[in-house]
Amino acid sequence: MSSEWRPRLRGYRSPPPRWSARAWERPGARAVRAGSSRGFTLVEMLLAIVVLGVGVAGVMLAFSTAVRGSGDPLVQQQMLAIAEEMMEEIQLKPYAAAANAAPAGCARDTFNDVLDYNGYSQAACAIDGTPIAELAGYSVSVSVTNTALSGVGEALRIRVTVSRGSDSLQLIGWRTNYGG
Repeated sequence: MSSEWRPRLRGYRSPPPRWSARAWERPGARAVRAGSSRGFTLVEMLLAIVVLGVGVAGVMLAFSTAVRGSGDPLVQQQMLAIAEEMMEEIQLKPYAAAANAAPAGCARDTFNDVLDYNGYSQAACAIDGTPIAELAGYSVSVSVTNTALSGVGEALRIRVTVSRGSDSLQLIGWRTNYGG
């Protein structure tokens, strides 16, 4: 077999391409064997980088969403604990109104009946007005209203709202005049 070029005829099988140091010997010849080239083209590499970049961006978005919301249950539990504590404190006070001294700041130690809490709106603090550093971002507001409760003559509806930033939690309880 000579290295000269021959036209392709029907039924004629050309010999497999050979390595040639002189690619100009025949028209269309290459210096490498056809089908044995390895690697990626620039377009394939760019496409792979774009696809991988979109995939990594999606995974990172999922992680950031999960991490951003991971503290929410803790904040909700803390707000619930503050609201339950305040609700219990209010419900343990007597129903009947009694005279008392005005509290200082967020102190509630002079409150001596349920209606004293109406309109209370302060940052979360201890009953004596001592600020609690760990609860600095939380605020508490209380509303006490005279409301009819089916079958009960005298009832007070107590609404405790605890908020932190854009989150808020509301607890509603009742105090009746069962002793008087």
